[in-house]
Amino acid sequence: MTKSYFFIPFFLLLAIYSPAGCSAAAANRNFIESSCRATTYPDLCIKSLSLYATTIQNSPCQMAVMALEVSLNRTKSTQVFMHHLIKSKGLLAKQQAAIKDCAEEVEDSLDRVTKSYAEMKSMGRATGEEFTWHMSNVETWISSALTDDTTCMNGFSDLGTSGKIKESVRAQITSVAHYTSNALALINSFAAKHKQ
Repeated sequence: MTKSYFFIPFFLLLAIYSPAGCSAAAANRNFIESSCRATTYPDLCIKSLSLYATTIQNSPCQMAVMALEVSLNRTKSTQVFMHHLIKSKGLLAKQQAAIKDCAEEVEDSLDRVTKSYAEMKSMGRATGEEFTWHMSNVETWISSALTDDTTCMNGFSDLGTSGKIKESVRAQITSVAHYTSNALALINSFAAKHKQ
């Protein structure tokens, strides 16, 4: 039997392992790590955004946009979780009420993060008062989204619900709040650098 061999052309090997490619990747990673220091949850920030290093490169704007995208995706998955939870059997009346109220807060939060994401992507090369107006909208909506998350958990505390349901909701909402908090920090950082 004749053995067949697969050869990678030398110029492709050079492209894959080129020092320039390695240094660019390292620079992108360093930019993300340094930018994430401005957030409340830097480890989470680095872990979630390192996946988008080639998109972010060294752009504070892209960093903020991708942080919003991560927050948006996490909020969407929490919305799905809450809708499934509402349909659970055997819930007490106070649990149903708390879950329903929380689901509405998540809906509001999702709407605001979606608006913020669209606003950031559409602002282009806005400057001056136009930039300030766009950023004011984004910062207001994201701050409100964080308030929605807090309101959800407060509703559970006020109604005195406990056990696995409360803990599972808390885990979901806490995760969303952490991602959204990081996004807000990176948005504020981008806005500050832009003004400079």
